[in-house]
Amino acid sequence: MWIKKLVHPEYFQGNKKKDNYFEGWYYKFVSSDEKDTIAIIPGVSINLEDQHAFIQIFISHNNGMDISLSTHYFKYAYENFSYSQQDFWIRIGQNYFSNDRIEIQLQNQDISLSGQLTMHQLIPLKKSVLEPNIMGIFGYLGFMECYHGVVSMSHELKGKLILNQNDIHFTKGKGYIEKDWGKSFPNSYVWIQSNHFKNPNTSFMFSYASIPFMGLHFNGLIVNLVYQGKEYRFATYNGAKVKHELIDNNSAHYEIKKGKYRLEIEANSTTQTELASPKNGRMVEQIKEGLSGYVKLKLYIKNQLIYEDTGVHAGIEVMKK
Repeated sequence: MWIKKLVHPEYFQGNKKKDNYFEGWYYKFVSSDEKDTIAIIPGVSINLEDQHAFIQIFISHNNGMDISLSTHYFKYAYENFSYSQQDFWIRIGQNYFSNDRIEIQLQNQDISLSGQLTMHQLIPLKKSVLEPNIMGIFGYLGFMECYHGVVSMSHELKGKLILNQNDIHFTKGKGYIEKDWGKSFPNSYVWIQSNHFKNPNTSFMFSYASIPFMGLHFNGLIVNLVYQGKEYRFATYNGAKVKHELIDNNSAHYEIKKGKYRLEIEANSTTQTELASPKNGRMVEQIKEGLSGYVKLKLYIKNQLIYEDTGVHAGIEVMKK
């Protein structure tokens, strides 16, 4: 089962955890007309003070003139969380999540969200013995503060969700799935994701964080660019280096290099809101994320530009110390 979880991080990792532990799955859905982006984050917070399951909803709506953001946190008794170790699925109350389907039924005094979406033609990561998941050789270690997994870089959606009695159609829209688990998010990091580029076969994720490790810290880089069916991986564990970094509260510029490849990244988020995040397993911290940013990419072989594109509906988080 350990190997299965290693190469399939979507499986529930925390079945033996008793304290100071969180685990959350990040499902992002962009509607077919690209006016609505909804991120749904089911998860668990395992600790002695406030153990519970949760579903966090993050909604971005573009009416053509401005962008509105809202977040909602649904809290459940931990006993309402169930999972499978044979095939990946989890349930929280009446809500169901798997690799290929979600079923949602949420309502409180502020919002109602219901419906079913199916996911097709998922694009998983390419894997090897040295890179069993997005964390590479670090995925084998059992003492990291936070682990990251990418389930699908991009996929097609079918179905609709009903938000406050309004239908949002996702058929022929796009989705993305990743997850995190461990004790706490890093104290400082930048995270960027988009799979809505001019070239429809492009998807991109970026994470650069200060990682605690055996009493010290190092800057850990994970970047994955999928373009025309080929995966370009830039990571600390495969020798990639950050040659330039410039960040502020809502933008980030990077130049990274690995061997003959060089990637330039410019990301900007114009609107952000706060999401709950973990600290020692408790969902007591706040991070700021936007779902409507953009990211510009330039990929070079040596000094020759081989790909340039701009992605929209980008998720962007910039957390500085």
